[in-house]
Amino acid sequence: MPVFAYRGLTSAGRTVQGVVDADSAKGARVRLRRDGIFPTEVNEEHSQASSSLLSRRRGPRMTAAELALVSRQLSTLLGAGVPVVEALAAIGEQSDRPVVTQVLSHVRDQVTQGSPLADALAEYPAIFPDLYVGMVRAGEAAGALDLVLERLATYTEAQTRLAAKLRNALAYPILMTVVSTGIVGFLLGFVVPRVTRIFADQKQTLPLLTRVLLGVSDAIASNWWLIVLALTGLVAWLLAARRRPSWRLWFDRKLLTLPVIGPIVTRIAVARFARTLATLLGNGIPLLAALEVASGVAGNSALAQAIDDARSAIREGQSIAAPLRQSGLVPPLVSHMIAVGERSGELEAMLGKVADGYEQEVESTLATLTAILEPATIVVMGGIVLFIVLAILLPIFEINALVR
Repeated sequence: MPVFAYRGLTSAGRTVQGVVDADSAKGARVRLRRDGIFPTEVNEEHSQASSSLLSRRRGPRMTAAELALVSRQLSTLLGAGVPVVEALAAIGEQSDRPVVTQVLSHVRDQVTQGSPLADALAEYPAIFPDLYVGMVRAGEAAGALDLVLERLATYTEAQTRLAAKLRNALAYPILMTVVSTGIVGFLLGFVVPRVTRIFADQKQTLPLLTRVLLGVSDAIASNWWLIVLALTGLVAWLLAARRRPSWRLWFDRKLLTLPVIGPIVTRIAVARFARTLATLLGNGIPLLAALEVASGVAGNSALAQAIDDARSAIREGQSIAAPLRQSGLVPPLVSHMIAVGERSGELEAMLGKVADGYEQEVESTLATLTAILEPATIVVMGGIVLFIVLAILLPIFEINALVR
């Protein structure tokens, strides 16, 4: 169905704009008048984003913050007794983002034609993942859609905060490393050879530091293209290997065993798994279906395989905790708390506590690592610069001593 961008006036005289789906421009005007909008301009959109809007596989994108905001607004309106169709229309019209307006407009059309809200959202897997659609479907079946959307908003905001903390913690060390490496590479490749050229005519033996520096500098200056090519090939090979399930499983398993990094990755993956599973169980999703969704959001294929093994064990009558403990990838404390939750009937609450505790540990660990990495990076880069300076100055001091 074509998408039309419009400008118009409401019955109160307020200027509005947005997009609407219709078979033709005339149909768009009729629909807008039916919604209480008097159109002044209606134009069909032909952009690539609009043409791919209705694609199920490659659709428009919405940030996690926007998804959380839409979920909370929709929950508030539904909780106030506003029908789903009217709530979707209100949120779409007030949004400043065309993608949000377009998606909600199409979802509203599907709901108006009799489709469940979950089915309409499922047409946009790039925006609404299986976790989201499954919880909305359960909320519709239980008649508690507003509560489900509120939990989805809270869940999405928590995941967004965790991702933001990771980015903020790693941004400064990565930036410092990249900039410092570039500066040192420039010094060794272009500056040092020109400065040390004055030593070439000297018959005296150069100090060891100077000879090492000249060797490194000559290697970089003459083979820089080979170094760049090798690094590019290595990155390309790693990216290609990550796409192969067997390599990715091996890589993710090794990642969990690395010192310092491994425990952080484990805590992040377990926190995601626990938070997702607790949210799904709290909204009435069956355990096996909830585990299937939770394994996909863990972010680590090795842990996802352990969760899938737990699903198979549950089908055979076993508990969740036993196969997770046997995998060796889940910390013993987590499997113990899950076992206690299963025996007490408080599995959802225990999973929430696991997620809260591990998210706090990740935040504390990242803060500590950031406090250590920032000065450590400066010290390492300062040591390299000191080495370059000494390697250049030592021959100059020796030449001055000879002249005297």
